[in-house]
Amino acid sequence: MASLEPGYWRTLGTASVGVEVDARARTNKKEAKDVKNVRYVYGLTSALLVGGAAISLMTGYPAGAQVAQNDDTVMNRVVPIEGAPASFADLTQQLQPAVVNIATRQSVEVSRNPFAGTPFAELFNRRGGSNEPQRREAQSLGSGFIISADGYVVTNNHVVSPDNRARLEEITITMPDGTEYEAELVGADAQSDLAVLKIQSDKAFPFVEFGDSSQTRVGEWVVAIGNPFGLGGTVTSGIVSAVYRNTGQGGAYDRYIQTDASINRGNSGGPLFDMRGNVIGINNAIFSPSGGSVGIGFAIPAEIAAPIVAQLKQGQEIERGYLGVSLEPINDDLADSLGLPHNRGELVQIVTDDSPAGRAGLKAGDVIVSVNGSDVTSEQTVSFIVANIAPGESVPVEIVRDGRRMTIDTTLGRRPSEAELARQTQTFDPESEEPMDPEASDEMIAEKLGMQVLEMTPQIARSLGVGEGTTGLVIGAVDQNSDAGRRGLRRGDIILSANYQAVTTIEALREQITAAEQENREAVLLRIQRRGMPPRFVPVRLR
Repeated sequence: MASLEPGYWRTLGTASVGVEVDARARTNKKEAKDVKNVRYVYGLTSALLVGGAAISLMTGYPAGAQVAQNDDTVMNRVVPIEGAPASFADLTQQLQPAVVNIATRQSVEVSRNPFAGTPFAELFNRRGGSNEPQRREAQSLGSGFIISADGYVVTNNHVVSPDNRARLEEITITMPDGTEYEAELVGADAQSDLAVLKIQSDKAFPFVEFGDSSQTRVGEWVVAIGNPFGLGGTVTSGIVSAVYRNTGQGGAYDRYIQTDASINRGNSGGPLFDMRGNVIGINNAIFSPSGGSVGIGFAIPAEIAAPIVAQLKQGQEIERGYLGVSLEPINDDLADSLGLPHNRGELVQIVTDDSPAGRAGLKAGDVIVSVNGSDVTSEQTVSFIVANIAPGESVPVEIVRDGRRMTIDTTLGRRPSEAELARQTQTFDPESEEPMDPEASDEMIAEKLGMQVLEMTPQIARSLGVGEGTTGLVIGAVDQNSDAGRRGLRRGDIILSANYQAVTTIEALREQITAAEQENREAVLLRIQRRGMPPRFVPVRLR
């Protein structure tokens, strides 16, 4: 598969999703079986819907590569062709009552200052403009499916979980017959992009069940039901294009069922069914330069989703193993340069400080070829293997170092949240001209000193070219209308001390500002370290 172009990868639901067009020949399907009846529950009794949708088959002619009949070295097998189902109507009739539309109402905090983040923000405030944030309403739409008679619903996390600036106010579930119910968020997991809701009703609901996606084969028929573009229950069909597709986006769960069943914006969280009526995937994303389906959709496999959903339903926190390395897949050039087989292993680029990998002795430049006995491939990455092992377990990690194979026993840690991981891997460009961000730093420091600061991390220290033992606060942005701006302080400068007191935390700097105000001083004396220059003292007037 070609590498992803920026902007082509998109999640479904509140955002659209992306694609490269992939022409493919459809493969022949194995002998079809009757569709398994799907269980529903109505009222106070449960019953099996009878009259399941048996697949009608069209007769076809034998197919296969034409070969010389007397050539024993070439496979000469005759494969019978089975036609497509004559109709998906009976199957859809059984499954559709359990597929729901999901709408959320969110409250989003926005700044009243139209110049927020620009040098004109302070001027707006001085002329009487209000800097108090205001809240606006936002909405999202997606799909989901009921997994139990008491109304538990599975969907994608991004359908129901707003970003950091938003607050979830309300979730509404709409049934295929138009009946609406309120729902509550039972549990959500950002890393796998899964969420479980509970319909607020004592009614018994029709439901569907997870199947075994590990038994899915390329070329099998599938049906997607969902809420594309807010149109309500929409049904599309297609085949499985790949069982374990790595999209190159990284992460522990970059492992999808690929299908050419039409999936569009709003299909997020909806089910992907096999011909037996089992949920084998949860529609999640597509590739598309246009935002609409062009035949490459992705679903989270049921074998990954089912155990996570079971834990979320019970209100349990999802814990995953964590190694603490930044990795790069071994491409052909890397494999040739290292003398390794193609499509095997991942190269360690960075070992996170004080991580399980660091404590075990893993180093940048090592190639991890297997973890806990499982080979590392493009379909089975280090992140995926480790995430499915419980924290605290000791696992053997086989590596290649300087051309020699060795095994290092590593005790896995607990995988941090996505936000924590982002902070660990963040890069810091001191040359970029970052504006003041009202959401990014301590409000008191921004107001009093006209700057935003970050606590020093090993990653930032490396970006600034200083020793990893360097302590202090890093200036992230400066208001050019402030005294700090007029004195030439800029992004990337390191504040070593304030009023002769070392400041290694944001709270420490706040304390020095407060102390200066209590002593009726109008400025704070900062000691500033700039790359390539000796430290110097700079007085900065308080605002």
